[in-house]
Amino acid sequence: MAHPSYPLRTPRLLLRPVSLDDLDDVHAWQRRPDVVRWMLGAEPRTREESRASVAAMAGEDALRAEGDCLTLAAVSGALVVGAVELVWRSRADRTAELGYVFHPDHGGRGLATEAAAAVLDWGFGEFGLHRVTARCHAGNEPSARLATRLGFRREAWHVRSYRFRGEWADQFVFAVLAEEWRAGRDALVGFRRASPRR
Repeated sequence: MAHPSYPLRTPRLLLRPVSLDDLDDVHAWQRRPDVVRWMLGAEPRTREESRASVAAMAGEDALRAEGDCLTLAAVSGALVVGAVELVWRSRADRTAELGYVFHPDHGGRGLATEAAAAVLDWGFGEFGLHRVTARCHAGNEPSARLATRLGFRREAWHVRSYRFRGEWADQFVFAVLAEEWRAGRDALVGFRRASPRR
C-alpha cells in the first residue's frame, strides 16, 4: 500500500484524502454545468449524487493495486476548491494517469497547477513512477493548458476515437517521464515545494 504522508502541503494548499464532511464543497462544483460538461456521461449532480461521489472518493486514499485511484482534496483556507487523482495503471511499467477538477470560482490563480504538481512530485518521487499520462477531450482547452503547464507533452490526437454525449469526439493524450518531471518541475510558475512546518 502506498500513499503520501498526509497532508501534503504546498505554499497555498493542503492536500488530504476526501472526507464525508467535504460534501458541501464538492457539490458546489459537481452541480455546475460548466464543470461537468467535459466529464464522460456526467450531468450536474444532485446533492444525493454528490454524497455518493464523495463516499466513493473518501475510499480512494491509497494505491494498493493496479487500477486503484488516489484522490486528494485540495484545501484552500477552509474550502475544498478541487481534487486531484492519480490512477495506478501498471506496476510493471510504473505508470499512472493524472486527473483533476477544480471549482471555476478559484481558477486563474495557479491552484490546480500547484496541487497537481505536488501529487506528481510524490508519484515520481516516493512512489517511483516512470511515466504519467493525462487525457482530455480535444475541446477542453483549460485541461490541455494545465497539462502543458505541468510539463506534459502532447503525444497523441485521437480523432473521433470515443463517444461523448452521443457524438464521436477527439481526445488529446499527454505524457511526462520521471526525468522530464525532475528537470522541469522547479520551472513551474507558482510552484515551489513548501518548507516542512515545525
